[in-house]
Amino acid sequence: MAVAARRRSRVVSIAEAVAEARRSASRGGIWGWIGTVDHKRIGILYGITALVFFLIGGIEALIFRIQLARPDQSLLTPEQYNTLFTMHGTTMIFLVIMPLSLAVFANYLVPLMIGARDMAFPRLNAFSYWVFLFGGLFLYASFFTTGTGFLSGKLGAPDTGWYGYAPLTESAYTPGVRDDFWALGLQILGISTLAGSFNLIVTILNMRAPGMTMFRMPAFVWMVLVTAFLAIFALVILGAALWFLTFDRLYGANFFNPAAGGQPLLWQHMFWLFGHPEVYILILPSMGIVSDVLPTFARKPLFGYPFVIFSGIAIGFISWGVWGHHMFTTGLGSAANSAFGVSTIIIAVPTGVKIFNWLATLWGGKLQMKTALYFAIGFIAMFTIGGLTGVTHSAVPSDYQQNDTYYVVAHFHQVLFGGSAFAFFAATYYWFPKITGRMLHDGWGKVHFWLTLIGFNVTFQPMMVLGILGMPRRINTYPAGLGWGLWNMVATVGAFIIALGALVFVINIIVSLKRGEEAGADPWDGRTLEWATSSPPPKYNFAVIPIVHARDDFWHRKYVQDPDGRPVPIPAGGAVDTSPEDDDTVGHRQIHLPSPSFFPIIAALGLPVMASGFIYHPALLPVGALLTLVGIFAWAVEPVAESEVHTS
Repeated sequence: MAVAARRRSRVVSIAEAVAEARRSASRGGIWGWIGTVDHKRIGILYGITALVFFLIGGIEALIFRIQLARPDQSLLTPEQYNTLFTMHGTTMIFLVIMPLSLAVFANYLVPLMIGARDMAFPRLNAFSYWVFLFGGLFLYASFFTTGTGFLSGKLGAPDTGWYGYAPLTESAYTPGVRDDFWALGLQILGISTLAGSFNLIVTILNMRAPGMTMFRMPAFVWMVLVTAFLAIFALVILGAALWFLTFDRLYGANFFNPAAGGQPLLWQHMFWLFGHPEVYILILPSMGIVSDVLPTFARKPLFGYPFVIFSGIAIGFISWGVWGHHMFTTGLGSAANSAFGVSTIIIAVPTGVKIFNWLATLWGGKLQMKTALYFAIGFIAMFTIGGLTGVTHSAVPSDYQQNDTYYVVAHFHQVLFGGSAFAFFAATYYWFPKITGRMLHDGWGKVHFWLTLIGFNVTFQPMMVLGILGMPRRINTYPAGLGWGLWNMVATVGAFIIALGALVFVINIIVSLKRGEEAGADPWDGRTLEWATSSPPPKYNFAVIPIVHARDDFWHRKYVQDPDGRPVPIPAGGAVDTSPEDDDTVGHRQIHLPSPSFFPIIAALGLPVMASGFIYHPALLPVGALLTLVGIFAWAVEPVAESEVHTS
């Protein structure tokens, strides 16, 4: 009897502890952020984390650009240089651009844009963020695995490039645990992306407001949907390749070991079968951002909306047939090389369709030259240049000369930085007022734009020249007399100009959060539903779920067209009310919101513990598995809608 009483007491105590924790999360503060399942807060957490990793990756790039500024530099050892460019590439691809594409803006904006209260699976959404954070920390923990420190020249961090070519990543050539951290860290990050992608797909397909048909959705939502499907299929391929590599390294398998009959070329096929859809996973949401920013500041609808959407879908399909252009020099044969060359040309067609539609949207528009529009136009120009340099890779003889030179480095950055980064800056200036309720300073924003544009071209156009002059990528120094010194110095100066622009951007954010001009609900006279609620939005997004009657429905609630097709404001009495809803208003509606939960972070914590078990000791495997299972089971059985908001 006494034992049973103690057990009952313990159960009650645990229940009370959980209830108190959830009350703490509901009250706010740090526990409110840790336990949040609100898609808006999770989007902000993703954004802050991605910004920190962006700054870390940028610092890594500045260090090795200093190393390359002059011939015969010895600032970094070869091992340190290899580590820095590997972690720079891994960070920017998997910890910055990918979360910015499928997490930061998508998490925050997609439910608002489709008229929903939250994501379909709020706890899974929180789980995906914490997995992302722990995966990034796990990757960077590799720096501290040797116990000798950075200055010794012996790093534990990966040093075989962000593409991890076998057999260099086999344990015979890369002993220690550095590439184990890389392979397992990417697996953890892949779980985060898969969870987020499934959540976005279900949310977009099932939770649209009444009347929000597929072809009334904003272009950004469409591109997120296409990207989520791409991510699901592409990451499965990468996951399989990473497991093969892990079994090679830890358990003596021979998937990529040529000495035992393995096939190193198999890694390239699997990696690039993931890697080229990955390029469009990184760029399609940027295309969606630009497709929504341009109409707002051009004061006209997106030109050729159906063509923009179908071209995005076409890019998603065709992206699966171009991976071989990364492998023209591996001996695939003339037939395969010709096929991949043709497919590389073909994928430029839907991309060109989008570019002409964006230009037609601007043509004849009443342009409002705000910072967001500057970055959107910069995206079009820089991405077009990057795309044209990519088309040159479709010519097999030309690609033979360009392969593994700085021409490829320049092209890759021209597309991803000139594309994704410019679009994400445009998105930040455009939606910052919605997220924070305050405006970013437009003057400093334009300073940021010009520094970024100038620095970007001063950095990467010289790399085109270096590639044509024959400078190979992935070298930590070079002798004098080859004609590379001047262009490397110019590129290094450009990198520091970009860094100055990033500093202006960060300062602008910090100052604007404290003293920025108050934005109001609709500072840009927006077209889509997120502008129909307050800035920042209330917990429940919309007091009443809107009924959608047209594409750009919010615009049509504010304007009608005169006989000449020009927009005419609806009189004040007929306009939609965009004032912030008052939580204290006495009303009759009860909005059930998902309750906060700490179990997603517990479940996420189990994954790096399990990964550590693969590397260090098998005893950690059941510990990590137990953490994950307990977290998932607990969030499955806890109440999901305790909080209620009363609104009129």
